Amino acid sequence: MNKIVFLILSIVTIAHIHANPVKEKTNRILIYTKNGKGYVHENIPSSIKALQEICKQENIETDASEDPAVFTDENLKKYDAIIFSNTNNDVFDTKEQKIAFQKFIRDGGGFIGIHSANAVERKWPWYWALVGGKFIRHAPHQQFDVVVTDKKHPSTEFLGDRWTVKDECYYSNNLNPDINILLSADLTTIKDKEMSEYPGDIFGDYFPLCWSHEFEGARQWFTALGHDAEMYNDPTFRKHLRGGILWVLKRKN
Repeated sequence: MNKIVFLILSIVTIAHIHANPVKEKTNRILIYTKNGKGYVHENIPSSIKALQEICKQENIETDASEDPAVFTDENLKKYDAIIFSNTNNDVFDTKEQKIAFQKFIRDGGGFIGIHSANAVERKWPWYWALVGGKFIRHAPHQQFDVVVTDKKHPSTEFLGDRWTVKDECYYSNNLNPDINILLSADLTTIKDKEMSEYPGDIFGDYFPLCWSHEFEGARQWFTALGHDAEMYNDPTFRKHLRGGILWVLKRKN
């Protein structure tokens, strides 16, 4: 009799599980696009659209904002990662907003920086360390070659040895020594009259353009590519962004 009861209970339990499957946790990302005084990229609407579409395909919820008021401890608890998409210059209004952002990172929240995200808060060394470097200037907009430095990362594994892009080659200083360089600009393919001033021969023929690292308990990924609005419709660039996002979220590619 006990065996029969056990069998019935087992069947009921299995049926319940199938009828009410456990839902996987849905990640949620904040896409932040605030610009302070200075140049504002025209690509921001295109970048938001691309990021939302990439995330939707991966069952990732998104919110987009350019309002620094979203940076509170309570509000940031909703997110697993924050994307700074073409943010530029000073993007926080108060010290409290900066502190909330730091707490988010130190609590394990992920960070993704796109293009001018390394030109943000240029007087804040902690931010330079987080994003991995501080923007100093870029070469004239042109076509150039990108060398795939690390072929094992989800944001680069689908690329060949080289990737020809039409973009701005960003030069950064204050590079965090912990970064893992994923893509590098081939400086021999770039025409730049000011190259003798910076970067000169500091990096030889290659300059870091994309990297990842772990910073104060959180994963970080940055790509300097993405100046043109059209770039965000490019399937290869979207794969690049997708791989960075999934790596930061610790999800399988």
